[in-house]
Amino acid sequence: MENKIEFDCLVAKQSEQSQVVSFVAEADHIDQIAQISRVKRDEEKQLVGFQRGQVANHIEEIHDYLNKNDAVLPNSIILAFIDGVDLKIDKEGRTGKLSIDITDPPSGYVVDGQQRFTALKMLKDKKFEVFVSLVICKNEEELQKQFILINNTKPLSKDLIYELLPSVDGLPHRLGGRSFASKLVQKLNFMDGGVFHNIIKLHTNPRGVINSTALQKVIMQSKRDGALRDIFKLEGDEGCLDIMNDFYSAVQQVFEQDWFLKDGSNRVVGVQNPRTSRLIHSAGITCLGVIMDASYSLKNAKTKKEFAALLNLLKPHVAWTSGTWNFSPLPKQWSEIQNTQRDLNVLREFLFKTFVDELKKQEGVRNE
Repeated sequence: MENKIEFDCLVAKQSEQSQVVSFVAEADHIDQIAQISRVKRDEEKQLVGFQRGQVANHIEEIHDYLNKNDAVLPNSIILAFIDGVDLKIDKEGRTGKLSIDITDPPSGYVVDGQQRFTALKMLKDKKFEVFVSLVICKNEEELQKQFILINNTKPLSKDLIYELLPSVDGLPHRLGGRSFASKLVQKLNFMDGGVFHNIIKLHTNPRGVINSTALQKVIMQSKRDGALRDIFKLEGDEGCLDIMNDFYSAVQQVFEQDWFLKDGSNRVVGVQNPRTSRLIHSAGITCLGVIMDASYSLKNAKTKKEFAALLNLLKPHVAWTSGTWNFSPLPKQWSEIQNTQRDLNVLREFLFKTFVDELKKQEGVRNE
């Protein structure tokens, strides 16, 4: 049996779409058949892989424990395959023989347990068997889906989970809206010439300064009952992408001093960060979404120029980088605004009320 390795396995009756089996193996065996696929972007900025980066301290802790004589590891390592695996089930359908190709790179992927698996590989002169659960998927999309569903209830980076969502169909309803929002946010980040080009913090763009979840909240809310709901019906994804870029481009233009970092000669040297500007902060990004929707519904604004004209109404009343927000009944210093539900509600209500009041004043002047 050259270039193959065999395992006796137990067969579970679960999904008609995928086969699930369990067996026992040592780390060396797992290393021959499965790899850890790190999530990253290829040259075309397409997402490939799905595993987060390793946590060195956690791996070292597991390794130190496994080196002890009384160490046990009941948690199974979960692998997934699309091809390179053959399962022969016995007559009763409960046990079987698993034959897996040994290739370079291995055809299987570690879906859950990468830190444990890495720690196991570090063991020297000690045979240590672990339980392995293996899922045979029909295609790569199904594999990605299983990874998301298996890891979604665990303390895994939400940024990673959300970044993977657009590549998978057939997810639970609660993740459907998030999938659309995540796809749009990723497009905004990689949009050449766009306002958010390469400054959104993603799992694959950790140096970004704008929180991806904040933008996702704006998109989900607007698509549910705001501007993006109408735009999506008329123009689809690209229309939503354009209006988001136009609105926040107007935000950047109107509140330029709060968006950009500048040197002594007033030259732009970078983008502010959440600590220096509440405009770049999740609170500012999220709460301004209500102004995008209000501008669209009340004044039919769709372009950067139209949004900028309306955002100028707010300019005398904001305190993104200095000063005080004139909240009622208690004003608040600019730096006191936090990404809490209470602060978000107060800031969102203030921005909306101020915007509507300024519109009424503007209309009153025109009617005189």
